[in-house]
Amino acid sequence: MASQPGGSGPAVRFEPDENPSLSVTIGLALQYCVLTVGPIVLTVAIVVRTAGESELFLSWAACAALLVSGITTMVQARRLWRFGSGYILLMGTSGAFIAVAVASLVQGGPALLATLVAASALFQFLLASRLSLLRRIITPTVAGTVIMLIAVTVMPLILDLIERVPEGAPTAAGPVTAALTLGVTMVIVLRATGAMRLWGPVIGIVAGSVAAGLFGLFSWDAVGAAPWFGLPLEGWPGFDFSFGPAFWALLPAFVFVTLVGAIETIGDSVAVQRVSWRDERATDFRGVQGAVMADGLGNFLSGLLATVPNTTYSSSVSIVEITGVAARRVGVGIGIGFCVLALVPKFVAVILSIPDPIIGAYVVVLIAILFVLGMRIVVGDGMNYRKAAIVGVSFWVGSGFQSGGLFIDQMSPFFAEMLGNGMTSGGLTALVLSVFVELAGPRRKRLVTTLGVDALPEISGFLEGVAARAGWDGDMLRRVQLASEEALVSLMGEEGGAGGAARRLRLSVRSERGGVAELEFLAVSGEGNLEDRMALAGEHSVEIEAEHDFSLRLLRHLAGSVRHQKYHDTDILTVRVEAPAA
Repeated sequence: MASQPGGSGPAVRFEPDENPSLSVTIGLALQYCVLTVGPIVLTVAIVVRTAGESELFLSWAACAALLVSGITTMVQARRLWRFGSGYILLMGTSGAFIAVAVASLVQGGPALLATLVAASALFQFLLASRLSLLRRIITPTVAGTVIMLIAVTVMPLILDLIERVPEGAPTAAGPVTAALTLGVTMVIVLRATGAMRLWGPVIGIVAGSVAAGLFGLFSWDAVGAAPWFGLPLEGWPGFDFSFGPAFWALLPAFVFVTLVGAIETIGDSVAVQRVSWRDERATDFRGVQGAVMADGLGNFLSGLLATVPNTTYSSSVSIVEITGVAARRVGVGIGIGFCVLALVPKFVAVILSIPDPIIGAYVVVLIAILFVLGMRIVVGDGMNYRKAAIVGVSFWVGSGFQSGGLFIDQMSPFFAEMLGNGMTSGGLTALVLSVFVELAGPRRKRLVTTLGVDALPEISGFLEGVAARAGWDGDMLRRVQLASEEALVSLMGEEGGAGGAARRLRLSVRSERGGVAELEFLAVSGEGNLEDRMALAGEHSVEIEAEHDFSLRLLRHLAGSVRHQKYHDTDILTVRVEAPAA
């Protein structure tokens, strides 16, 4: 059995389309549930307890979060219509929403939270359906900056949680239990390898709970009062349709965090595709769109049920890579497991009985890793002085507003409340600066024509005009023309020679510094992926029956890089051509 691409991981035992035995399916599903149920419930506990809401609402919100996570995990695995990635992507409550969810509970209670979550989910549906159009606006620079700002907004709340202990408890109870939880977790995370590393937070919580028991911090009253089966329906708060100032002030922050969650989902869905197949494949962006749609469905259901929104868990990728099992039926089993646990309030009550200092220490690790993840997203996209300026200025603008040190006193209450959230002010700054860089950069020259051989003379003439303005020499122009010709023929082969009405093609060209031309072909989607076919054309040409594999070979030779993004509604083929060597 083949190893993972690059030889970095174990062999894939079961691909998504394959079915392991029932015992393997149930066993893995139980392991995944045990590993993930804690973070799902504890994130809800952090939000509700930090905002000072009732234990009745906490019981409802925790059970509802498990139910939503179960439903959306099954949707991710099975892909219903355009909802779902078709891969094992565990869904759970999102730590990115902690700050804005707490703010909404403090200002308007659970009903306002429900309304804001449902409203922001509509934005995510729009984002998923137009993902191909927003690729230049939703950049890794913007996403990484907002993720780093999550730590700025959340960490003060978490530090307060660590100091919160019951009246009459010893003074050292909070610091000792938090330090033990954090210490054990970090030792395992830093020293353990393989599957053991995934259990670090769970073991740390257990160690902290033992110490909390010695200090008498546990209260079992809620566990004893919780029923064995059912849902605490009396905790559902309904909706707040007043749409007052608090709603409009917090809505931009919710939209931004929803955007961050969508970007995280995009990254997770791309990564899980890379580790789920024995042979390396190009990313199927229809699956990425489906993952974002399922994420939006989860947020909408979270709004209906008045609980913390959810997102994909990056640990899904690690688990698939470690176990080598990517079968969809395992993902369905995990979703069923979450739904069953949601109907057992006694089990949920046990998790919710964990004292606040332990939860706070657990979240310190979570938020710290989230901050570094934001840094990796920014650096991974390539760093230059423009991006460095965007990230640095946006981060400190967000930090300044969050701390109340930037013009808050001079603003109206509406803008003070909206921009006082660091994610909103810093995210807006990053977005505006990124859009400015895109608009101020070299202009893209565009041509709209038909997808067919008849368009070649028109495209050739268009490129001659671009070359005259960009100052390309004859060799560069000829190379770009050849690359565009082969790209067009390849896209025609991708369409499978379908008859009927002529398909539209939009070609945009941008000349960059260093003698590089970027050509972007935007056409109606077909089946398959040109990157996969190019790899086959280069490695196993005897097996290729595609009519245009010669064009793929030429394109591979002429272009410095070729990227094919396939969405439900659009094919985007990006070709970068470098000036030929003297």
